[in-house]
Amino acid sequence: YFYFYRKGKTPRRPKKPSSNEKDPVGVYCRVRPLGAEDKECCIEVISSTTIQLHAPEGFKTNRNGEYKETQYSFKKVFGVSVSQMELFEHVAKVLVDDLIRGKNGLLFTYGVTGSGKTFTMTGSPGQGGLLPRSLDMIFNSIGAYQAKRYVFKTDEKNGMEVQSEVDALLERQRQENNMCIPKATPSRQRLDPEIADMIKPEEAYKADGIDEDSCYSIFVSYIEIYNNYIYDLLEETQEDAIKPKPPQSKILREDQNHNMYVAGCMEVEVKSAEEAFQVFWRGQKKRKVANTRLNRESSRSHSVFIIKLAQAPLDADGDNILQDKNQITVSQLCLVDLAGSERTGRTGAEGTRIREAGNINQSLLNLRTCIEILRENQMCGTNKMVPYRDSKITHLFKNYFDGEGKVRMVVCVNPKADDYEETLLVMRFAEMTQEVEVARPVDRPICGFTPGRRHRNQAFKEELSRKLEERGGPVDKGDNTDVSSVINHLVYTLPPLPSSELSDPHDDVTLPRLIEALQNRHRIRQMMTEEYNKAGSMLQDLDNNFISKDNFIHEQNAKLAEKDKIIQNNKAEIERLEKKNRMQEHKIDILQKTTKIYEDDKRSLQQELETREQRLQRELSEKRRMEQRMHGVVSDTQFKWEKECKRRVNAMQLEMQNKLWVKDEKLKQLKAIVTESKTPERPSREERIPAKRSASPSPLPTTTPVRPLHRRSRSAGGEKWVDHKPSSSLDLGTVLQPVIPNAIQVSAPNEKALSKCDRYVLTHQEVASDGEIQTKLIKGEVIKTRGGGQAVQFTDIETLKQDRKRKSSEGAPANGDRSDGAWTDVETRCSVAMEMRAGSNMGPGYEHHGITKRRKP
Repeated sequence: YFYFYRKGKTPRRPKKPSSNEKDPVGVYCRVRPLGAEDKECCIEVISSTTIQLHAPEGFKTNRNGEYKETQYSFKKVFGVSVSQMELFEHVAKVLVDDLIRGKNGLLFTYGVTGSGKTFTMTGSPGQGGLLPRSLDMIFNSIGAYQAKRYVFKTDEKNGMEVQSEVDALLERQRQENNMCIPKATPSRQRLDPEIADMIKPEEAYKADGIDEDSCYSIFVSYIEIYNNYIYDLLEETQEDAIKPKPPQSKILREDQNHNMYVAGCMEVEVKSAEEAFQVFWRGQKKRKVANTRLNRESSRSHSVFIIKLAQAPLDADGDNILQDKNQITVSQLCLVDLAGSERTGRTGAEGTRIREAGNINQSLLNLRTCIEILRENQMCGTNKMVPYRDSKITHLFKNYFDGEGKVRMVVCVNPKADDYEETLLVMRFAEMTQEVEVARPVDRPICGFTPGRRHRNQAFKEELSRKLEERGGPVDKGDNTDVSSVINHLVYTLPPLPSSELSDPHDDVTLPRLIEALQNRHRIRQMMTEEYNKAGSMLQDLDNNFISKDNFIHEQNAKLAEKDKIIQNNKAEIERLEKKNRMQEHKIDILQKTTKIYEDDKRSLQQELETREQRLQRELSEKRRMEQRMHGVVSDTQFKWEKECKRRVNAMQLEMQNKLWVKDEKLKQLKAIVTESKTPERPSREERIPAKRSASPSPLPTTTPVRPLHRRSRSAGGEKWVDHKPSSSLDLGTVLQPVIPNAIQVSAPNEKALSKCDRYVLTHQEVASDGEIQTKLIKGEVIKTRGGGQAVQFTDIETLKQDRKRKSSEGAPANGDRSDGAWTDVETRCSVAMEMRAGSNMGPGYEHHGITKRRKP
């Protein structure tokens, strides 16, 4: 390819050859058996491709009040009785065939927490899942054609390099000296108890049509995506008990073929299915799992096990691997165990578990979003951008949805009623995923060498060994000596023939010289024959010796066979005991894990109990403080109300006493009026001298002032008043005239007058509601302030009104009829009552209000 760069623009990438044929995503459904504690089942398998969901008791009616039942179709439905081998045959076997033929594949399990995803992918002893069966089928197919270790080598950029046999040998020796090479297990006796007996021998599969003219090598890697961070589960880290280091997250990169890969991820070369599964289990023990309410060991991360197959053709002789990097074909199969979607309300998650569940649900939501947009683009012809980069799980497998291999999904469902709502969402997503089509991958190019090279090279080596054995030579099937080279060596030991060209019929030199050379060669041949016969006799003697030794060896072999039988019986017994020991160790390991889980639960519950006890103690102390505070508040409130009640009772008593005094005064005045009306002669107003009333009648002995004010001392003499009377004041001629002795009259108050007096009165006139002018006397006390000045505090108001009837009667003649006067009848004289303002400091009767009584109709 040639690229022409222009300034400011990025060159376009060359497009990969793509196939126009597309295949839909294969979606399968597996139903988990109902648990013993679950009573209601909400899933029914109708056929081999259809299931029906029945709503449980709490969800049986929809908006129309009818029973809600839905059906979903899949490529194949596996019921509760299906075996792991049958599931592998329908789902993963085709992906393993494609892997060996150089095509990629993606298989992931999807479902709610506790639906059986990890069991489907991994399995258990005696019931191996999709992953161990895939590994077993791969090595059963390419076991005889594997290259030696380190012939294929990763370039740390998602590519492969091929080394010569010498370089690979040096690499093996160097790794063995460094003790970094994982030793292959020759038998199942050294395997982890959880790996042993995963697959029965009768359940093994083998791919057909293996390319025998190629060499293969398997590399495995294992990663997990936890909280949207990628971690390598096979990375060897030095454990520090005092200060352990957290694992370092990995990043995604794009190789030269625009495929996504995890940079810096450890890839381990394995040579057997047992070794590969042991590497997987080593990483599985580092995976993030936790105890939730729905699952004892719930996966808290998405795990991705990548099987990478590197294959390269043999050279033209069919003996060594072709040393050409461009001829290497790399294919990979990704087995993904997705974490289960869950609701935090059901799991009872708190703290870290809530954050984990949120990240899991967010990544699964992004996966659904990518599938929805892919489906929309394919069905509606749109060109929307698929948000692969929003999540690590979708960004890593972006190439598969763009046509880099087959994609298959196993939807695991739990038929219990509690998972009904989550199962509905899973079913809708699975139904939508089946409508997405992925481009079919292109077959790898065929090498130009003649097929069958490995077989012919093997046949040549066997024939060479047979001929050497017939001639009595050394038999070494591993020797690469050629028969033609041996024959040529024998021919070259004879003397060369002279030139035998005859150019003249009279030539007498050429023929005698040729005859002499042939005789010489014949003589040498006879000598070689005699030496060969001698060597043959010697070989015959040696053969006789060998035969006698062979007879002795046969006798010893017979004895060894008997010993071997005893050894085999002992081995069988040892193997039986070791198997029993492995099972016991497996049980012990399970019990230890269970014990650890229970100890963690106990520790967490103890911490929670201590936390709650501390919280309870804080609440109790807070309650005691609150009770003390409330008791103090109640005491203060009670004391305030007691004072307020006493004050109100005293005020009410004073008010009632004042009212009684007013009534007594009224009765006295009424009595005086009645007594005056009975006298025979009443002097006229001019002759009558008005009696001088007391400005302040003597109060009752029991009365007390309402608001005691600070007054000046009056023991030195009488009170002095400031009589503030405007110059425009009118004389109304009322009966009660304001007479203030010892007063200083001013038209405007000043500081000099206020400093000499104790009391203050202001005369104010205004028009009343009946149109008459009334005079108000506003009285107060002069109080000294802290600054040396004076302040007036008003205490009382006295109102004076003019009486029309009294004025009209004054104008009547002296000898007129007195019955028409205002004071002649009792009713008229009693119509004006004298009242005292309640609570006055001046005593009853100091302020007088004339109120006309209402007449009865």
